[in-house]
Amino acid sequence: GRLYSVDRAEVIWLPEHVQAFNAVASEPLRFALLLAQWTAQRQGDLIQLTWLQYDGSHIRLKQNKTGARVAIPVGAELKAALDARRPDNADGPILRNSRGEPWTADGFKTSWGKATIKAKLTGLRFHDLRGTAVTELSLAGCTNHEIASVTGHSEKEVDRIIKAYRGGRIELSEQAM
Repeated sequence: GRLYSVDRAEVIWLPEHVQAFNAVASEPLRFALLLAQWTAQRQGDLIQLTWLQYDGSHIRLKQNKTGARVAIPVGAELKAALDARRPDNADGPILRNSRGEPWTADGFKTSWGKATIKAKLTGLRFHDLRGTAVTELSLAGCTNHEIASVTGHSEKEVDRIIKAYRGGRIELSEQAM
């Protein structure tokens, strides 16, 4: 079994974190952040995401880690960004580095890390964008079942993530009032 486990369910990207990151990151990294915010997918799945998996209204993929199949409706902001980048020959990965080449896992992780350091974002990881998306979808009124259908989490995992935020999220108490 695992020697240790870490629960980062309470670690989320706030709007000021996104703004700080976008102020210093390259355009390819800003686009990767947008894609992660709107899809709630893991870094590896987004790096491997191809144009063939985007049909103009949905992104469809099978997650590498769990094998979960998800069909994610594409919101207007992400659709505009994707459509603006879609090449004439829509082949290969969507995410590309500043040289127009597909990202390698190590190259992406290194570039992302440098940008977060430059933005002075300590303690935040790319993967925390998944929990952030779960939280935002919950605040928007989505059910755990709806959230799980987008993120590929189990409903139990979605519930665990949401519970981690309930005590510390002022938006939830404001919604209640």
